[in-house]
Amino acid sequence: MKLENMFKKTRIVSRIQSHGTVHAQRPEVPEGLLRKCNKCGAAIIAEEVKRDNYICPKCGGYFRVHAYRRIQMVADEGTFEEWDHDLTGGNPMNYRGYEEKVQVLQERTGLKEAVVTGKCEINGSETALAVCDGRFLMSSMGWAVGEKITRAVERATEERLPVIIFACSGGARMQEGITSLMQMAKTSAALKRHSDAGLLYVSVLTEPTTGGVTASFAMLGDIILAEPGALIGFAGPRVIEQTIRQKLPKGFQRAEFLVEHGFVDDIVRRGNLKKTLSDILTLHNYNKISSGDQNSADVEDEQNNGNQKGRSSHPESYHIGNNPYLSAWERVQLSRKMDRPSGKDYIDALFDDFMELHGDRNYGDDRAIIGGLASFHGIPVTVIAQQKGNNTKENIYHNFGMPMPEGYRKALRLMKQAEKFHRPVICFVDTPGAFCGVEAEERGQGEAIARNLMELSGLKTPVLSVVTGEGGSGGALALAAGDQVWMLENSVYSILSPEGFASILWKDSSKADEAAEVMKLTATDLYQKGIVEEMIPEPVEFNADSLWQVTGILDNKIETFLDEYNKLSEEELLNRRYDRFRKF
Repeated sequence: MKLENMFKKTRIVSRIQSHGTVHAQRPEVPEGLLRKCNKCGAAIIAEEVKRDNYICPKCGGYFRVHAYRRIQMVADEGTFEEWDHDLTGGNPMNYRGYEEKVQVLQERTGLKEAVVTGKCEINGSETALAVCDGRFLMSSMGWAVGEKITRAVERATEERLPVIIFACSGGARMQEGITSLMQMAKTSAALKRHSDAGLLYVSVLTEPTTGGVTASFAMLGDIILAEPGALIGFAGPRVIEQTIRQKLPKGFQRAEFLVEHGFVDDIVRRGNLKKTLSDILTLHNYNKISSGDQNSADVEDEQNNGNQKGRSSHPESYHIGNNPYLSAWERVQLSRKMDRPSGKDYIDALFDDFMELHGDRNYGDDRAIIGGLASFHGIPVTVIAQQKGNNTKENIYHNFGMPMPEGYRKALRLMKQAEKFHRPVICFVDTPGAFCGVEAEERGQGEAIARNLMELSGLKTPVLSVVTGEGGSGGALALAAGDQVWMLENSVYSILSPEGFASILWKDSSKADEAAEVMKLTATDLYQKGIVEEMIPEPVEFNADSLWQVTGILDNKIETFLDEYNKLSEEELLNRRYDRFRKF
């Protein structure tokens, strides 16, 4: 019999069929062998599902995972130490039948409450861990759930551990009334103290994460990950449909929707989750192999490797002034060339372990700016780049490198995160300018740029900016108000485009070539004025194939910059930065 027929009802044609015949038509399947996918309805073999991390082999749908199974999937074997196992709550509203229901669930699930907390190691990195279990009153948050999470976060703060929480919840526990509501404030306050101590919190959102849990600890992570297709929202979809009397669009409130709208950093498949969490811990200095001695050894190994990232075996053969006779306008045109390397090219060439983080936590994820965590010679850094793309399709996808307000707010979020964890920030600037349009003004383009400039002036971590192509006006400055600014030889940096300059001052945009000369926008011009600290030479034909000639030089110079600026006190760093702009 085919698997898809296992769950089909058998139609009895005749009322006088013998009992034996009817019995023969029933599928004889060993108990527990098959399950029915609650998403696609297909019959699936239970053992096959378990081997594939509880994912349907037919539709790819994710089954909910019990708390202890989830711990087995991410924790190193034998390292999990449970905290507050026997902690249970009461019945603050004397709700009839509540205690009996809790007791039944305790017996059925083997759990005392809807969350399991403790600490473990993930590929050798120690972390506090909390995992919600949807079998227990849909992991709704009553006093016991809030208390266990709060205690776990407090203990992590005392022991200086990162926190990872797997959220799966229907929200507040109705049977506990206002006591349940208070857990939202309690858990959030504990996480604030943990954050103020400079410690990492990673939130992993699973199916479903809704209500008071979404409106408290689930959405407060330094990094927020989600499983594919997970339902995530404050109000449930049925409640919304009943309220607005409209059918919701497909994919509404799903994990992918949350990434697009700027609230989730990334979607991670279960098979990659342990490695992703391990990589995050490593980049936040929680992995034992990230110690200074090991970093030194890693760097030494890299230096002995002829294929290491960014390094040229002969950078000294390229010197400033490869094209000394080019006009300013010719350099403008070179800075705009379609095949000129874009932001992501530099990230891939110079950094290891890049992990892109999405969204501004407010409105959306702007594709004109990409950013995230990376490693540079073993040093954790935050990398932010304006991205144009290298062909028309990519240009359109990245809005030609012209950021929206949410792009600048995403960049600022990543910068503030870098400050918290004392990571240097490295920005790659390449934009014609901030996007001009109705939607940009509605969402506060000017405020977003102004906020970046103000916050950058006081950011307590080194900030380096490299203009790699066009440095267009405030849209470029919003990522270039740090400690040093460097320019590639044929990049430009100006108050606006030459066409705009000629149009405004001379009422004739066709005089852009003349305007370029007047504007003093080349790397040489700005180096002589003290606007930029370094000029980086380029090969005559600069594209993806010759990028190594530039990244080889950048690699050496970035290493020198980090070595110098990481040694400065916060006061020295901020005074230098203030004086840098005060002199103009």
